[in-house]
Amino acid sequence: MPELPEVETIRRGLNNQIAGLRIKSVQVKKARLVKGSVKKFIAVLTGNIFLEFNRRGKLLIAALKSGQFLLIHLKMTGQLIYQHGRQLIAGGHSFVGMDWRLPSRHTHIIISFRDGSRLFFNDLRQFGYMKIVSKIELEKELKKFGIEPLTAGFSLKNFVEIFANKKTTVKALLLNQKLIAGLGNIYADEVCFYAKVKPGRRVYSLTEGEIKKLYQGCRVILAKAVKARGTTFSDYVDADGRQGRFIKFLKVYGRKGEKCRRCRRGVIVKIKQGGRGTHYCPVCQC
Repeated sequence: MPELPEVETIRRGLNNQIAGLRIKSVQVKKARLVKGSVKKFIAVLTGNIFLEFNRRGKLLIAALKSGQFLLIHLKMTGQLIYQHGRQLIAGGHSFVGMDWRLPSRHTHIIISFRDGSRLFFNDLRQFGYMKIVSKIELEKELKKFGIEPLTAGFSLKNFVEIFANKKTTVKALLLNQKLIAGLGNIYADEVCFYAKVKPGRRVYSLTEGEIKKLYQGCRVILAKAVKARGTTFSDYVDADGRQGRFIKFLKVYGRKGEKCRRCRRGVIVKIKQGGRGTHYCPVCQC
């Protein structure tokens, strides 16, 4: 699933590539990926112009010249692929064996621009969506999100308050978008490793020092991941045609069976926690 660093990288790339382009036509091949009326969706976008792309958590927000907004959520397997002539660049979920012929069998929405370029919305599992909203509706959507780790509002004081009197596990709390926006499975595991905390620990059992380390981990790990343009697990590229390099810095995620890179004594294990694959070192994370 694309997380905050990947979505932020996509946002920057889309601003570079398609901000200012006028939309010529819109084709919806799978109606379930459009929230609301498909007819209205097509009518609003056709002839409109993307002014700029913003982000909240993992949600992409495209401001339209008409004053409305296009929300794009990639969820687990969503992808945005921009094609201009022979140039093909993309961002979002990566999976082995991707069909680069466009449109592919996983292409569900196609936005064509007057300059001949096109934006494809692909989604293997079809959990992602696009949605047209007004400014008032956008404000309601944004209220659903918690604080973001890379903003000024993400203070240690606020972080400690989030953890107060919680009975859930550390990882479940980090993944709760209503509390902390942008963290997903990859970076939650990496933050827990950074703090030397087992992902399955109950929040109420944490010391002040451990909570502080988790706070620092959120900021450090995500900042480094954004700088590295996210995590790429195959030959996938971002919206500027460059691969995410953070995979080189991953300490536990995707490293099941490998020796711990910190303590050199433990072996990284992968367990199911809350229905998600969770990675940690059983020796130096407690």
